[in-house]
Formats: sequence, C-alpha cells, structure tokens
Amino acid sequence: MDRFHALQLFNRIVELGSFTEAARALNIPRATATHAIKELERRLGARLLDRTTRQVRPTLDGQAFYERSQRVLADLEDAETALSTHVANPHGTLRLNLHGAHATTIILPRIGQFRERYPRIDVVISSGDRLVDLVKEGIDCVVRAGQPRDSSLVVRKLADMPEIICASPEYLARNGTPTHPRELTKHQGIGFFAPGNDNRYPFKVIVDGEVTEFEVSGWISVSDAECYTSAALAGCGLIQVPRLRLEEHLRAGRLVQVLSEWSCPEVPVCALYPFHRQLSPRVRVFIDWVRDLYAEKFGAPKPH
Repeated sequence: MDRFHALQLFNRIVELGSFTEAARALNIPRATATHAIKELERRLGARLLDRTTRQVRPTLDGQAFYERSQRVLADLEDAETALSTHVANPHGTLRLNLHGAHATTIILPRIGQFRERYPRIDVVISSGDRLVDLVKEGIDCVVRAGQPRDSSLVVRKLADMPEIICASPEYLARNGTPTHPRELTKHQGIGFFAPGNDNRYPFKVIVDGEVTEFEVSGWISVSDAECYTSAALAGCGLIQVPRLRLEEHLRAGRLVQVLSEWSCPEVPVCALYPFHRQLSPRVRVFIDWVRDLYAEKFGAPKPH
C-alpha cells in the first residue's frame, strides 16, 4: 500500500475507532489494513494506535500525526479535484462542525438529500459549543450563530434569525411579566458568557428604532446553550435566544415570550471556512446547499 492510501486508512481508523470498520469503508481486507498500519508505524518509528478488544484510539504521537495528515489529505484532494474534470461531481471527505438547533433542526434532518445529490462526498460531523481551530483540526466548514470574530476565515452569511425574550410560566407568576423593555432591569436574567470571558451579555431590544441594551441582574450564569435553556425552564429567570431553539417549548407552554410588541436584533447565521478551502468543490457545494435550507426557513439573508 502506498503512502497516500496508508494515510487514508490511518485517518479512517482514527475516525471510526475500528480496523474492521475502516477496512470495510475502504473496501480492503482487514489483514491488509493491519499490515499497512504496522508498516506505517515501522517507517515512522512510533506507535500510532492503542488497540484494545473494544476500541482503537490514537496515541499522543498518533493524534498529532492524524491532525497533520488530515491537512495533507485535504490539500491533495483539493488539488486533484480542482484540476480534474469532476468538479461538477465533487468527491472526498467533508468535515463539518455543527451544534445545537442548527444541527438537529435544520441540517441533519435533510443531510440525506445532500448525500443523494453528491454521492461521492462522505461527511464527518463534530459538534459542541466550543470554539474550534479549523486549520489545526482539519475542519472544512463550521456553521455558527452570531457575529463572526475570526478575520482569518471566509464568511458566508446564511440567514438572519429572529430572537425573543422569554421565561417559564412559574418565573412570571412569581415576578410578574414585563410590559416595557425598561422593566427588564427589575427582573432576574440568566447570564450567558463566552468561555474564558466573565462578561455577561446584556439583553438587546429595538426601542424607537434603536438597538438598546439592558443590563439585567441575576444569580446564575452559564456558558452552554443547552444549560441556558434548561435554567429558563427551571424558572431561574429571563433569557434571550433565537426563536428557532425554543419553538417546541413555546408550543408546549413550558416557556412564554415576553415583550412581543418590541423586536430584538436578528442574529446572523454564517458558514465559515479557512481561506485554503475557498476553491474546494466540496465546501462550495455544501455552502450552496445549506444556504437553500436556511432560505427556506428564514428567507434570504440581509446584506452584511
């Protein structure tokens, strides 16, 4: 097995956690896969994988080699595809990072349609609220809500999501329902902060055509989107989030919107990817496809 195919095999073993599954995915005998990895480790002079009866995991050297080899394989695939006659039918592995309602409500329910349209693209999805290093982790594209802050990435706006302020019926029964945005300062708010940043984000409401910030006191703060919603369901205070995330709770009456006569600033949703992925056909077709999904839900995005 040549070096290129050995790298592909090693990457699949790490991603799938199994020699057998990786061999099946690449349509080679398991014995061939085992021999190829032994040869790779011998050539590098390092043990790359820890093997148990249940799972295969990379060693520290193996994890470092995996991260480097991801970038090498992606660059090779991009170079081949860009110069091939198959740009209209891209192939290879597309690595995405998604989280929250964007993954579970919009993208994943339709991901089978993407596969039907592009049957030669395999998709690997990681998830979570944490910030990711796209280049270091070999991720092709992320979908995130909020204003992009990393100027080193290419940004493609997908949508503008309406935000609302809401609380549980129990909280409102105890504390009353605000009838004007200025009353927010008399209420308890659940704080939301970015990891590594102690600042609580203020509530924002459009008053007389201007975005106005309201600092809301409170006794609990979180840095995770699911915890933010859970704290509101538990009656800990008011929250401000995109309506998309709360539709089920609103329909069931577990949360109640307040100040519905006032609009909140809309939250942009963007796809971000490294500059060196800008010409990748895999990324290009995914961006086009996912833009259509968001347009169906929210309409065309407003200009930056």
